[in-house]
Amino acid sequence: MNNILKTERKVVNNKIEFFNIISDIINNETVQKMKEYRQHCDTSCYEHCLHVAYYSYVIAKKLNLDYISTARAAMLHDLFLYDWRQKYVESKIHGLHAFAHPKIALRNALMLFNLNELEQEIIVKHMWPVTIAFPKHKETYIVTFMDKYSAIKETYMYMKSKIKRNSFYRYAYIFLSLVLIKI
Repeated sequence: MNNILKTERKVVNNKIEFFNIISDIINNETVQKMKEYRQHCDTSCYEHCLHVAYYSYVIAKKLNLDYISTARAAMLHDLFLYDWRQKYVESKIHGLHAFAHPKIALRNALMLFNLNELEQEIIVKHMWPVTIAFPKHKETYIVTFMDKYSAIKETYMYMKSKIKRNSFYRYAYIFLSLVLIKI
């Protein structure tokens, strides 16, 4: 029982520390606008970045890496502020979203925050291996893999909920049909 309490206390302390690290970012008005854009299925860009940032923070901390820069950059890695399913003509960077959005996110982040070299690399290279440039730092690989993991998880959870909803309606339709037949 003591081990469970210690583990829970550690998780709570990690979450408090994590939110203290990114508090200036998540309280920023522009970053809050990420909530207006969908990223994967019904997950907002903000929620996606928050997931990636937290799990990247936990892994980087466990590996004794720069977990502060990792968390901050991961929270900003998709700060592109447009619906990537639509044309983003207003952007000065052209090309496919997968290739263009890391540069756009970095540009937007640099306008709002002072970023160190590691934070900049994490943002601009988080789409590896889609983008060819290899990351230099372990922290960048962590964010890259957590980004892919989160995208898969968000899509899976959406599909799972959609299937559950559809099966509910299917069973409701069958039930209603049986009731109407008896009337």
